[in-house]
Amino acid sequence: MDRRSGSSPFTPVLRVLTGLLGAASFGTGVFAVFVSQNGTGTGVLLGFGGVLLVLALLGNRVESFEIGGAKLRLRAAAAERFALAEESERQGDSTTAGRLRAEAQALLDAAGPIAADYRHVRGSMRSGRERTRAMGEVVSRARHLSEEQTFEPAEVLRWLREGSDEERVTALAMMQASRELRNFEAALEAVEHAHSPFEHYHAMLLTEQMIDDLDEAQLRRLAEAIRSQRGFRFRRDTDRWRLSEDILRRVDERSGHR
Repeated sequence: MDRRSGSSPFTPVLRVLTGLLGAASFGTGVFAVFVSQNGTGTGVLLGFGGVLLVLALLGNRVESFEIGGAKLRLRAAAAERFALAEESERQGDSTTAGRLRAEAQALLDAAGPIAADYRHVRGSMRSGRERTRAMGEVVSRARHLSEEQTFEPAEVLRWLREGSDEERVTALAMMQASRELRNFEAALEAVEHAHSPFEHYHAMLLTEQMIDDLDEAQLRRLAEAIRSQRGFRFRRDTDRWRLSEDILRRVDERSGHR
């Protein structure tokens, strides 16, 4: 049976942090039962406090599980915590907003199996068609996840700009699937400073998908970046060369219609 190799993304420090956040959230919910008239908010605090406590106990073995007969996925939970944080911020409660964002971040950090799978495939298979195909399947899962769940754009942007290689590729895939997550500056940086040929291809693919939304200055910068890498970062008769041809053709078409 194939097992993931490498260190677990759910580290002991993160488990302790998650446990503390869970205990605080659950305790606040218990207190609110007796003093608050907001039943929904109390339920949210109790539910998510319980989620975080279970995560702290079970660590990386948990990605999704059943609560009250409904499947609760960690990423959806994190998205809801971000939404609650924004609502608290609008109401002027910065302390609660900060706590909610910290809890959401803990959930996102705990829910990294897609990035971990990419790391495992890339580290355990020899370079070639099979490895590229396997990594492509992981990217497809990330796209699908982005389509069915809500993610905080700032968090996905942080993955692309500051994350590990696997987090960067995951972020690119999610941006490909969700227009709301896209950021031209970050995508262009990924094209210019990709960490691997696979990442480079998906950064280029993302910029191609963004062409219809770019202004004239952005189109010019994209074309310049692509032209500067042809024959340098990639050669003829490669997928990236063919993709670069498509990008430059579409940029020319857009520029000609302005």
